[in-house]
Amino acid sequence: MKPIILLSGPVGAGKTTVARELIACLPEPVAYIEGDAFWAFISKRDGNKSRQRDFKMIMTAMTAAAMTYALYGYETILDFSIPPWFLETASRIVDKKDVPLDYVVLYPAETICMARAAGRLEGVISDYTPYRALYADFREAGRRHLISDDLCDAVAVAAQIREGLDEGRFRLL
Repeated sequence: MKPIILLSGPVGAGKTTVARELIACLPEPVAYIEGDAFWAFISKRDGNKSRQRDFKMIMTAMTAAAMTYALYGYETILDFSIPPWFLETASRIVDKKDVPLDYVVLYPAETICMARAAGRLEGVISDYTPYRALYADFREAGRRHLISDDLCDAVAVAAQIREGLDEGRFRLL
């Protein structure tokens, strides 16, 4: 059984860029789930339900999908802003099948996240204000799960993650 790597962090942390490099560092087979794609599965929102509820529903669906890949022998990277408050739910989903779960949080300075979000080619976020509370949520992740190096490039961060995965540093289950 292969692990699920929850590659997380605030908007603009560099998760997708690092994920591409991490894929190159991992042995085959590897599955990659880009979590933002799950928002597109909602065709019509229930206007009476909160966006926070949809956020939790999407994270639950992504984790269940990742579990299926892991059960079939794929080391699976789940790339999404999964805050620490969701980890109990994620653990319950995968614990039923004894799938190993790693939690890696990219946590650069907020100014770096803001600049990256504003400089995206797609999905530009010029006003970071709505994402500040989510940024703050990641402070609760715990030091062993955080990578906060503002100066490293994606290749170096992926190498740090690979080393931490090999050491069991990021393991939740």
